[in-house]
Amino acid sequence: MVGVSSDGARTEPTGVLERRLSGFSLSGLGFYHGNAAIDRVEIAGPHDATGPGDTPSRRKLFTCRPAGDVEAAAEQCAREILATLARRAYRRPVTGADVDTLMRFYDAGYAERGFEGGIQKALERLLVAPEFLFRIERDPVDIPAGTAYRLTDLELASRLSLFLWSGIPDDELLRVAEEGRLGEPDMLERQVRRMLADPQASALVENFASQWLQLRRIRGVAPDADIFFDFDENLRADMERETTLFLESQLRGDRGLLELLTADYTFANERLARHYGIPGVYGERFRRVPVDPGQRGGLLGHASLLTLTAYPNRTSPVLRGKWVLDNVLGMPPAEPPADVPALEENHGGRKVLSMRDLMEQHRANPACASCHRVMDPPGFVLENYDAIGRWRDTDEAGAPVDTAGALADGTRVETPAGFREALLAYDVSIVRTITEKLLGYAVGRTMEHYDQPVIRRIVYEAEADDYSWSSIVLGVVKSMPFQMRSAES
Repeated sequence: MVGVSSDGARTEPTGVLERRLSGFSLSGLGFYHGNAAIDRVEIAGPHDATGPGDTPSRRKLFTCRPAGDVEAAAEQCAREILATLARRAYRRPVTGADVDTLMRFYDAGYAERGFEGGIQKALERLLVAPEFLFRIERDPVDIPAGTAYRLTDLELASRLSLFLWSGIPDDELLRVAEEGRLGEPDMLERQVRRMLADPQASALVENFASQWLQLRRIRGVAPDADIFFDFDENLRADMERETTLFLESQLRGDRGLLELLTADYTFANERLARHYGIPGVYGERFRRVPVDPGQRGGLLGHASLLTLTAYPNRTSPVLRGKWVLDNVLGMPPAEPPADVPALEENHGGRKVLSMRDLMEQHRANPACASCHRVMDPPGFVLENYDAIGRWRDTDEAGAPVDTAGALADGTRVETPAGFREALLAYDVSIVRTITEKLLGYAVGRTMEHYDQPVIRRIVYEAEADDYSWSSIVLGVVKSMPFQMRSAES
């Protein structure tokens, strides 16, 4: 409300964020439990909460000002402002009826608080209008149910801006659509490339990463504080930030999709670099840093994803293997039977077993064996990473980590680096999987069997451009599922 931001919910006097300890009293465990400590507060005006102030958004909003306080002049200016805003909000040319509806609310607000009160009241009405809140695509008149038809240019503009920017079309995109030129292949490609270069395209990275990689789930994970005592809110936020910055660098650089798995760099600040064992990185600022290819490379070395695919107290070859099969290779394993018993954990009073030994016991159950033969091998290859993504050479039993694993075709791999190299043999499957996830994100539905020819075509045509981000995005935008829809009954 006052422009105050914080990196976390609580801070210690030292400036280090407390870790969350669910179910325990912090004071009872001896942790800091005094008054709230604030590291920094920045407050920017206007300081009068009820005053109008002068901000860039207000200057853009008020495209005119009435001359004096003459009611007629104020009404004319209000019509101009509301017509401009309604065109953007509704993503189409506005009608006289659209503006008249808003003006009725303006009149009510004007009677109470003058010109700006009227604009505020009309804006409140505009922001709850169904045409602003929903993407409305109207079927052509007298078209039979189930008939496929092409979207209008204005509808296509809305889909495009929501896909790439998670927002409404800007003036240029809306103007091109109103002129009926957005459907022209050259113009469409020009607009897509322009939009990808715009800072608003960061929304594509953040929201697609959340859906494909489920990255935002990192905010809810809670590693066991007794085991991973140095995991806290700062580190959690740094993990998410690393992956977001990495993906954005790939999109901005128009890199090939396979580099998501092979990149020899990442983004880190001092805290995350220390977590990874990367020397020479100081301060809170994130910067691009090289990584040891023997230990990390691409997304499979990111602590965010490694933490998401682990349990609070240990790693999980099952979760990690399933994640690779589903989100990278597009080969999701079958769902487990309902009556499969849970993995028997290590407990005190007996010899500590390695994760591989525990999984061998679990696979002894015939009901478990068939799925785990597929899921476990790619997960074992990632056992060098603990449950919060740190590199380790010994396992829970104190023995050297055994990372021997295999791919679905039987290819044996021994290390994470070898795993990344072996995955490149599945280049088409990997690109097809990411393309399917991206197309599903773009159209807002799960892909079906009848979408597969379209996905294969996008991948085939993108091969000539080394599967660059722009070639895949353009393929999605030009595809039939994106540009067409079926008439409803």
